[in-house]
Amino acid sequence: MNRFGERFAFTTFGESHGVALGCVVDGVPAGLAIDEAYIQSEMDRRKPGQNAFATARQEGDVVQIFSGVFEGMSTGTPIAMVIYNGDQKSKDYENVKNIFRPGHADFTYFHKYGLRDHRGGGRSSARETASRVAAGAIAKLMLRELGITCKSGVCAVSGIEGALEDFAYASSSEIFALDPSVEAAQKAAILEAKNAHDSVGGVVKVRIDGVGVGLGEPMYYKLDSVLASAMMGINAAKAVEIGDGVEAAKKRGSQNNDALTCKGFESNHAGGILGGISNGDAITLKVHFKPTPSIFIPQRTLSTSGEAVEFALKGRHDPCVAVRGSVVCEAMAALVIADMLLLNMGRTLEGLKRHYFEKSS
Repeated sequence: MNRFGERFAFTTFGESHGVALGCVVDGVPAGLAIDEAYIQSEMDRRKPGQNAFATARQEGDVVQIFSGVFEGMSTGTPIAMVIYNGDQKSKDYENVKNIFRPGHADFTYFHKYGLRDHRGGGRSSARETASRVAAGAIAKLMLRELGITCKSGVCAVSGIEGALEDFAYASSSEIFALDPSVEAAQKAAILEAKNAHDSVGGVVKVRIDGVGVGLGEPMYYKLDSVLASAMMGINAAKAVEIGDGVEAAKKRGSQNNDALTCKGFESNHAGGILGGISNGDAITLKVHFKPTPSIFIPQRTLSTSGEAVEFALKGRHDPCVAVRGSVVCEAMAALVIADMLLLNMGRTLEGLKRHYFEKSS
């Protein structure tokens, strides 16, 4: 499946070393101001080649809107966006044409489809996430009209975890670090691994504010389950925690329950979601990324014909995929919330009456 969402949905297309990649966003309400400069600013946050902590691949990631927008406003029809690739070095992958790179999707794609695009992983490359950020920017424009914000940052790198969650600081950090007191150590860990031709993992924190009570569709389209699905669909993501996540399993109910008062919840161990439905508190989650599998240390593997071989990878790769992955997590969170908002509009008869008759009364 290359489509995500029910009401506010998007489909992506393209490969890492193809001519272009992009997305078609469907379900965007008519009359939304489409700020192209803002969309491009979101793309710029994720684009490669900006510093020593990301791949050296140079891509402008300039978005071109092909449909669904007229005189700066959404028309209610599908919005198609294209991002042309400009800095492919496909020759770097000739030595892996007939082998499976450990930790990559080469093995599974080959056995599922009987062939694969070996140039940077083709469709399985994280290059595809540029399309998700473009789609997420549209969703964020809609959420902005409703006072809803999605923020993200890196809370841990190679086991170096910060205690502070400063999303404002993260927005200007080269590695989107949430805690300035551990940023230097996190940067050092990334560069140390990079210089050793290796990679490190990391953890991203996402916070969504301004969501009211009621988003989520029990039983099988719960808000937390869809958020988890969205995050697990990102390349290299291996685990998702909602609220306190795994820490909740270590507590008693008396410690984990969020007491209710007339002023709201006293704590937020649940991460803003109860029974799969938003409870009006901040929605928080963590996404754990494995170390980038593209490393430059000789490795053992199999060829497509089943022969045992040793190889050394070439190319340009992120030493810590969690860094740019944080922007993708934020985009996917915005897309889920936009979808849930549209799904929730007709949940009650009173809501339908307000929508259709309030203006005419």
